[in-house]
Amino acid sequence: GHTTGPSLNNDKVYKFAYSAEVYVDRVKGSLQKSAGYRFSSGVDVNLLWRNPDNDDDQLMKITIRDVQVENVNERPAAKNIFRGKSTERIIGKKHLEALQRPIVVELVRGKVKNFYSYQNEPVFTQNIKRGLASLFQLQLHSGAAPEVDVSGKCKTTYHVQQDQVTKIKALESCEIEKQGFTSHNQILDVDTKMTSATVYVLEDSFIKSVKAEENYILLLNSRRKTGAKIVSKQRLELKSVQSGPGLIAGKQVASVIKTLDSSYVAMPLVAEPVHSQCRKCPSLSEHWQSIREHMYPEKLSKAEAARSFLAFIRNIRKATKEEILQILRSENKELLPQVVDAVTSAQTPASLEAILEFLDFKDPSTFVLQERFLYACGFASHPSELLLKSLTAKFKGDIAKEEIRETLVIVMGALIRKLCEREGCKLPAVVEAKRLILNRLEKAKKDDNVRMYLLALKNALLPEAIPLLLKYAESEEGPNSNLAATVLQRYDPSFLTKEVKETMNRIYHQNRKVHEKTVRTTAAAVILNSNPSYMEVKNILLSIGELPLEMNKYMLAMIQDILRFEMPSSKTVRKVLKDMRAHNYDRFSKMGSSSAYSGYITRGPDVSSTYSLDILYSGSGILRRSNMNIRVFDRNAELHASQVVIEAQGLESIIAATPDEGEENLDSFAGMSAILFDVQLRPVTFFQGYGDLMSKMLSATGEPVNVVKGLILLTDYSQEIQLQSGPRASVEFLGGLAIDISGGMEFSLWYRESKTNVKNRVAMFIAGNTEVDSFFVKTGMETTMEVETALDFISTVQFSQYPFLVCMQMDRVESPFRRSVTKYESLPSGRRYTARRGKVELLAGNEYPLHQENSDMCRKVFGEKSDSSSNWF
Repeated sequence: GHTTGPSLNNDKVYKFAYSAEVYVDRVKGSLQKSAGYRFSSGVDVNLLWRNPDNDDDQLMKITIRDVQVENVNERPAAKNIFRGKSTERIIGKKHLEALQRPIVVELVRGKVKNFYSYQNEPVFTQNIKRGLASLFQLQLHSGAAPEVDVSGKCKTTYHVQQDQVTKIKALESCEIEKQGFTSHNQILDVDTKMTSATVYVLEDSFIKSVKAEENYILLLNSRRKTGAKIVSKQRLELKSVQSGPGLIAGKQVASVIKTLDSSYVAMPLVAEPVHSQCRKCPSLSEHWQSIREHMYPEKLSKAEAARSFLAFIRNIRKATKEEILQILRSENKELLPQVVDAVTSAQTPASLEAILEFLDFKDPSTFVLQERFLYACGFASHPSELLLKSLTAKFKGDIAKEEIRETLVIVMGALIRKLCEREGCKLPAVVEAKRLILNRLEKAKKDDNVRMYLLALKNALLPEAIPLLLKYAESEEGPNSNLAATVLQRYDPSFLTKEVKETMNRIYHQNRKVHEKTVRTTAAAVILNSNPSYMEVKNILLSIGELPLEMNKYMLAMIQDILRFEMPSSKTVRKVLKDMRAHNYDRFSKMGSSSAYSGYITRGPDVSSTYSLDILYSGSGILRRSNMNIRVFDRNAELHASQVVIEAQGLESIIAATPDEGEENLDSFAGMSAILFDVQLRPVTFFQGYGDLMSKMLSATGEPVNVVKGLILLTDYSQEIQLQSGPRASVEFLGGLAIDISGGMEFSLWYRESKTNVKNRVAMFIAGNTEVDSFFVKTGMETTMEVETALDFISTVQFSQYPFLVCMQMDRVESPFRRSVTKYESLPSGRRYTARRGKVELLAGNEYPLHQENSDMCRKVFGEKSDSSSNWF
């Protein structure tokens, strides 16, 4: 009873039966149907030496014998990959010999102090032995302590009850060399839960049996039904104790080891990383040839394009710079943009070097490729400091096209935010890029320069930029003032200080100067979204009725939307509405066509998505701004999936109408700006200036302008897991999006009608692969999901009378949703077992109802279409 660890008897051999099992399946799958394998053997343990000065310091020899590899579940003969194969053929003669060479372990108070093995053994056989040696490590008193074993240095807790010891290992605490990455946004990422427990039964102060089990559960946050689990079990059972060799005499461990076999070397007990080589794998160019046909621009809204994109990224990640450059230099113009998307999304040092060498920013003819490269950088799932550093260097160099220069700095803003979210705000490249944007904005003279640095801040969301944004919002004129206010709108309310709210209130109530409607309504939205006080809400409500025509209606719609959709400020608004001065018929009966409305697109157990649509008109019935947002959120995180804003100004002269107050001197302009997956893109201009407008109007085809087209890597998760039985598991989830968004604006002076149309075509493909690679056998599961859909948003305005008629339509087409699960077991020889299940469902199409007023107006618009010619003036 004096020892604090298990103690072996002299001159005895303890004969154990050992098995290690691995199972891979869906999270809710039963182990009886899982893919996997069982490794079993006999294990002989005997004491070699006990320290004469300390009974608790023992040296024991562990030998694996009679190895067998078999199915973990019963399989019919035709589906059994091990059938008719001896262990020697499965594992290989050399490897089997290595596996059966004994190891020596020094136990001090039950913990492994030294692990001795032979130097030039294959890593995977060493790891199996490390997994076995780790099972002999235990302490005989309850308590918690860090412990080093095959899984790394882990927090371990022991519970001891008489002859039973339970060891709980906190796997998330294990320190071990790991490779991998996760997605930057939690909604797009994978959630991991892991447990490990080992139960020891002791007899005669040594181990009688051990049962160990560890579980890894991986769930896709966006759809928690999709995921994988890995279960690893080990069992060690004492079969007999026989007489064995005597002890080796000696004072020191080193001399005993030398006497035993001078080839033994002390090694770490922590598993070493092992990389198995891919046999019969196609080269990068061979793989590209096989998927090339799915990557043409006209096929970019198909799921097959997204699937091919992900497979291509996987192969680029294994490729050299030269292999990547070979494809970039040989491909045609139509396909190159898609290759650039994939190469940039791979995010390896080789792919970054290749693309930077290939693209020449001084060459205006490769404008499309430069832009695609930059956007793929903006959407990067785990950007590196090197990427930001490279872009900053390009920005300081020569750039042929001004649009690329603008896109470049906007994307730098997105990278700053992503690196800061991962505690990288103090990295030299981030500090330099932040300083560059802030300094240049302060010194900018031209409006265009101001705009591009404001757009960069709209992505970077730097707390230190807020004072500068307030200055631009309040003291500038026109689009830049509005842009600065929309940047502030994107900050988390916790950053919006008293000073911000005071400035927003001054802008809304025009305390210092007259502002445009667009800036005032944005300022109101900032106030109402950031925990407004009773007085702030009351002042906004009291202003309704004193505002320009359409702004009255817009503010009213915004307040009603807050109440109906139960937004955070709705409680304060309800309190204020009890005051009859704020809440009366005169205020709440204002006419107009502007509107604001929010609703759910989907409500699910894991994630929900909402849309919000607000439209502001000028008093003469011309669109000032339409803003459509789609947000996705779960219990802990939010993702701004998309925003499409169409803005127009100074168009009153076309229909000989009077501009609103504060908007008399605005230049004619219409354009579109988009945010995609939290990244602000470079805005697109439909026309600028009266001359440009007239020429485009007379030659208008109504053809939509392409805003975004390309392939985006959304989910990007890759982790290696060290199993305690020795092998390594790898888990990878990739989610890709093929996207095509276009927008257009049509005018008919004859019918006094304008139409804006935004088409969103998307195809999504998610592929998960969970694999345990034991070198001699691979087992795993592949899971896929795909969906193709389209969301159309059309708004029609008839301005032949006041209030003019506005009809908004938002439709989603019926779309197939396919998913499949494939489990497999395979041997290096190529023999393979697979079991596949698939399912297809139709997701019903939907015409989103929006609000009742809109439905009434649509009836009028489409009812009057037939005789609208008589409506002229």
